[in-house]
Amino acid sequence: MHHFSGTHAPSARSACTISPGVFKYLKEQREAAVKYYLEHGKSVSKTIAALGYPKKSALCDWLNEDLPNKQRKWSCKRSGTLVRCSQEQKEKAVKEYCSGEKTPTQIASEYGVNPYTVYRWRDKLLSNKNMREEPTANSMPQTVPELQDEVSRLTKEAEELKKQVFKLQLERDILEKAAEIIKKGTGISLESLSNREKAELIDALRDKYRLKELLQALHISKSSYCYQANSMRHPDKYSAVRTQIREIFVSSKDTYGYRRVYIELKNRGFAISEKVVKRLMRDDRMNVRQVKVRKYNSYAGEITPAVENIINRDFHADVPNQKWLTDITEFHIPAGKVYLSPIIDCFDGAAVSWTIGTSPNADLVNTMLESAIQSLKPGEKPIIHSDRGAHYRWPGWIERMEDAGLTRSMSKKGCSPDNSACEGFFGRLKNEMFYFKDWAGVSISQFMGILDEYIHWYNERRIKVSLGGKSPMQYRRSLGLSA
Repeated sequence: MHHFSGTHAPSARSACTISPGVFKYLKEQREAAVKYYLEHGKSVSKTIAALGYPKKSALCDWLNEDLPNKQRKWSCKRSGTLVRCSQEQKEKAVKEYCSGEKTPTQIASEYGVNPYTVYRWRDKLLSNKNMREEPTANSMPQTVPELQDEVSRLTKEAEELKKQVFKLQLERDILEKAAEIIKKGTGISLESLSNREKAELIDALRDKYRLKELLQALHISKSSYCYQANSMRHPDKYSAVRTQIREIFVSSKDTYGYRRVYIELKNRGFAISEKVVKRLMRDDRMNVRQVKVRKYNSYAGEITPAVENIINRDFHADVPNQKWLTDITEFHIPAGKVYLSPIIDCFDGAAVSWTIGTSPNADLVNTMLESAIQSLKPGEKPIIHSDRGAHYRWPGWIERMEDAGLTRSMSKKGCSPDNSACEGFFGRLKNEMFYFKDWAGVSISQFMGILDEYIHWYNERRIKVSLGGKSPMQYRRSLGLSA
């Protein structure tokens, strides 16, 4: 049985009008920002990130002015310290840059400044040098040898300036081309590019620059470039596999790592090693992102006496409905909070029963328990393990357990590893369907539907390496335990 309720108030986003050098905001924009701050966790940084305006100092001023009755005062403080370099350090940095000893990124990292600061130092020092060396009437060469020396010096300076301009132009073209064909931002470090990406950039710029110049700028040897270039020119023997990998990854909602992708490929008849699958997924940037789960805490004191920890971290079960685990987890979206209460079977990790609601109350857990009990066959009396939360110590829960003849088991106080198998289910669920997604504009009822759909998919289709590349329900059917 699932509970679906709740409303959603979408956040408002509007553009500001700009006058020369000054940002001006409409009254409606100001009211929208203050309202979003109050309704979405009272976080200044989150409000600015969601709306795209204003500056932190402006929002703090609005809060202080529009919320005069609040005791809290908002303030905007600068973080970090200003890096100041001596004239000698600047001159040394410019010399290292102009001589090609170091890149602007390396120099900036060494001195703790932005790479564009290095460019400003160079422009300023070269400008001052030219002004200091501007000849006067008294210093002009008078003899033919002196004139020849002056011409030679000016020629060398002009050649040096041409080299500097050429180098800067080359760097700019490489960065722009990286943003165009490799989808890299202009702030990317060229050293972080793979050899294949560098080879792609070289091929794209060969009509404008010589190969030797591009190899030096991208710090790649000619042999490495030739290897990558030949590899790109030949047909990709893994093209069909890449298509299948992309299809498997997308259908898993971007949750399958290379091991489960390898198993799914094997099930589809593709003979390929795990290492190749891992490399192809890395090349195509199919990465599974993860976030550490922050557990919802339902402990409310010793309401009734605790029971013994019968499971004692032994989560192995030989048959279904022998050991069950349960807990509650919380989802916080802009529209509000949602709570999930499942029962997980230790036999294969399947979700036996679950309820979804907007309040972690007795009805949430009791309804889940009743549904799970109804699924039991005659003679099945599983142990149900939980933490020491109030939901599992209320009279209603205890009464239902005793009426069904089920055995209670509880973790030690504040010891989450005692229920780690259930915690693992929550971690996989949140990493695969909740984190890294924008839930703005999604109502409570819509989110409940998405969560319910995921758990059905988890039971029926999501393969597990520990089950031989089968989902929990597929595994049971292979053993003849389910129709």
